[in-house]
Amino acid sequence: MSLTYDEIAEVIKLIDSSSCDELVIETGDMKLVVRRNGAPAAAAAEYTERGSAPVKVAPISARDTPAAASKVEAAAGQVEITAPMVGTFYRAPNPEAPPFVEVGSVVRIGQPLCLIEVMKLFTTINSEVSGRIIQIGAENAELVEYGRALFVIEPA
Repeated sequence: MSLTYDEIAEVIKLIDSSSCDELVIETGDMKLVVRRNGAPAAAAAEYTERGSAPVKVAPISARDTPAAASKVEAAAGQVEITAPMVGTFYRAPNPEAPPFVEVGSVVRIGQPLCLIEVMKLFTTINSEVSGRIIQIGAENAELVEYGRALFVIEPA
């Protein structure tokens, strides 16, 4: 099993945006070591296939990800829907489809609001309340952290 550069970059982004300091993935023919603290920046990630020399992977930090959307906050009586995990936020089920919701959309309990992708696994985030979308707190394809406010809903 080998990983593409994009897959390694995704792992580094996830580590960079989490509180995890080190991740080691080892299979029969490869070993991936990603360290945040205690390692020089040039050696922050190392990818080795069995029988070959280690390949250094340039570190990716939050500065390399798309600019964060303005901070969203729920006013009294409004409900904040937060990210249940670190991952990539998607507003639509696929690139050609329209977004699940827009600002001003009326939603009901259980209605899909977005997807969060972690290592090619997609989790649908559903509305916890019925009401109207007041704010959307992330841009499409943006890396979001656990607990980040994704939507503010004014209950009906």
